[in-house]
This record gives sequence, structure tokens and C-alpha cells, in this order.
Amino acid sequence: MSQQPEMPSSTLALSPAPLPGPDGEFASASSARPHSDAAGAAQPGSHHPQRIPRWLERMELFLRVMLRMYIGLAVCYAPWSHTFWDQNPIFLQFPGIAVFVSHGAVRGIVSGLGLLNLWIAFQDAVRHRDG
Repeated sequence: MSQQPEMPSSTLALSPAPLPGPDGEFASASSARPHSDAAGAAQPGSHHPQRIPRWLERMELFLRVMLRMYIGLAVCYAPWSHTFWDQNPIFLQFPGIAVFVSHGAVRGIVSGLGLLNLWIAFQDAVRHRDG
């Protein structure tokens, strides 16, 4: 007997999980789609996909922008901080890395990545439109 894991059967249909119906029972994938008449209007009792509440979308946007700004500010400041950059235990353990990261160009590149993160946060906040 082989020690190989069994491959899944190819007879299983690949479909999304069934949605619960109004009575609490799960409907099949084909009955979960909205039923429409000849004019294309949805009949009463058909299922409609749930929308994410607007307050939750705004809260997610706010948290995403704040996190990106915090990370951007931290990455901009870190290369110029004496306690974080010059006395870093990793850099003290490996002197070759310490020589490399002490160059102004490396510090500038890391700060540039922080500025890029700040720019992305700013663009995300400005370009967001409620839909």
C-alpha cells in the first residue's frame, strides 16, 4: 500500500458554499441564485447578496490609512534614530551589516520606503469614493 495521500475525487462539483434560506435550511447552489421572470426583475423570495455596511467600509479604510501612516512614519524615522539604528543588536552582532547600513544612501533608501508608504496612505484616503 502506498504512503501517498489520496487525490480528491474529480466527480465533486466545484461551487461556492450553499447559502442559508429564509427558513434556516441551506439551499443548493442552483437555487441560491436570484430567480427572475422574463422581464429580468427579481421575484419576491429570491436571495440577494449582502452588502457590507458603509460604516464598516469607512472604519476599515480609516484603520488601513492609520496603520500605513504609522508604519511610514516609523520607517522614515528609524534610520536616523541613534538608539534604533546605531545601537541595533543585529547590527552590533554582525559588523559587516553595520558598515553597510551606516551609509547615508542606505538610510535614504529606507526613509524613501517610509515616504512611499505615507504617499500610499494619503492616496488611499483621498481617492476613496463611496460606491
